[in-house]
Amino acid sequence: MRQVVLDTETTGLSTGHGHRIIEIGCLELVDRRLTGREFHRFLNPDRDIDEGAVAVHGISRADLENEPRFPEIVDDLLAFLKDAELVIHNASFDVGFLEYELSLMSHPQPKIEQHATVLDTLTLAREIHPGQRNSLDALCKRYSIDASKRDVHGALIDSELLANVYLAMTGGQAALLLDEGSPRLDGGAAPGRDTPRPGLAPADSVGTGLKLVVIKASKEEAAAHEAILKKIRKSGACVWDFD
Repeated sequence: MRQVVLDTETTGLSTGHGHRIIEIGCLELVDRRLTGREFHRFLNPDRDIDEGAVAVHGISRADLENEPRFPEIVDDLLAFLKDAELVIHNASFDVGFLEYELSLMSHPQPKIEQHATVLDTLTLAREIHPGQRNSLDALCKRYSIDASKRDVHGALIDSELLANVYLAMTGGQAALLLDEGSPRLDGGAAPGRDTPRPGLAPADSVGTGLKLVVIKASKEEAAAHEAILKKIRKSGACVWDFD
């Protein structure tokens, strides 16, 4: 399964006031692994940037004078997004701006759904954590994702944070899916098959007098587990499905 985690920065909050995209950042996931492939561009919007927006992302109009315009990068962008599932936080905002840019240049396929499907992680977070704050910052804190390097918002760094949040939110499988010997998200080495977890005896000690206690899930616990799996299935393949 190929997914693209996407974020944008803009000159303001509304396309209705003619605001434009000034930065696009995308990271590729394949089978829930970051591949290292990315798409990142700054764009010249040919207009002023709201002071409130500059306070958020720190990008001024002068910073963008020598950057390309959206029509110059659109083919490369759409090729990167083609047939992927886009993972976006508050997708209506980013998709709205992308479709606005496509409409301004009279693109023959101006709808994002003509190029890719979309998963809104804000909607997913609200289903998993109803009644709680579900901004990207709040989710980073909830899932212990280190956001200390982000002084201001940026499309690429926010995509990286969202990728880690998404993997944690949909099962916490990020470290489990790394190849043996690969670095873990926490910076340590991934445990090999012969490395027992802390507090557990090695596999070859089973049958040598070690008494294992098996605790079966109650009906309520099994139902709660199935509810979580149902939410994970909405985002793609679930590794706990064996049928």
